[in-house]
Amino acid sequence: MTTKYTEDHEWISVDGDIATVGITVHAQDALGDVVFVDLPEVGKSFAQKDVAGVVESVKAAADVYMPVSGEVTEVNEALRADPSLANSDPLKSGWFFKVKLSDPAQVDALLDETAYAALAAQ
Repeated sequence: MTTKYTEDHEWISVDGDIATVGITVHAQDALGDVVFVDLPEVGKSFAQKDVAGVVESVKAAADVYMPVSGEVTEVNEALRADPSLANSDPLKSGWFFKVKLSDPAQVDALLDETAYAALAAQ
């Protein structure tokens, strides 16, 4: 399984042609307590960098961008019911949605952990 990051603070973990997407620890730290998530519709296709959802906290609202092009295959209903999972476990149970990759090569252009850590430290 490969995990990559975007400059917009999403993470993507790829297993075959399915990827799981969420927000990074840095993003949830910056947002504060998450109180609402708007998840995409299963079956909807997005291009890379399209807005796929929204996360709202007590401090701000932020768009969640699609890290790669593809079709949403599943959303995290547990996150919809308990948005605080985005804070307590952003890299595991706080995932947002799964997507079937339409262009797997797009994953290669995303940031690795070292590059993302450097970006987040700025």
